[in-house]
Amino acid sequence: MIVTIVHVKVKQEHLHEFIRATVINHEYSVKEPGNLRFDVLQNEGDPTRFALYEAYENEAASAAHKNTPHYLTWKEMVAPWMAEPREGVRYQGLMPLSRA
Repeated sequence: MIVTIVHVKVKQEHLHEFIRATVINHEYSVKEPGNLRFDVLQNEGDPTRFALYEAYENEAASAAHKNTPHYLTWKEMVAPWMAEPREGVRYQGLMPLSRA
């Protein structure tokens, strides 16, 4: 399992636009082959901070996500709304174990 946690800080004036765009990206991402999870998390103390938890079965599925029309549209749309550059941190998933 390949997991990426993407940390995002959004400009306050674009908060609601970012959420709307990210909901659409989420809805398509969870339907991708090899997608295990795609969680959108909003920080309780600072609502302009988000974490996107993306889990894919393998590297190929994770890489394919970055070439989907919905991801490319999201990436371009939200870029000017960022208060700071987004940061994706990669992890190798150890648990839960694959049931395959």
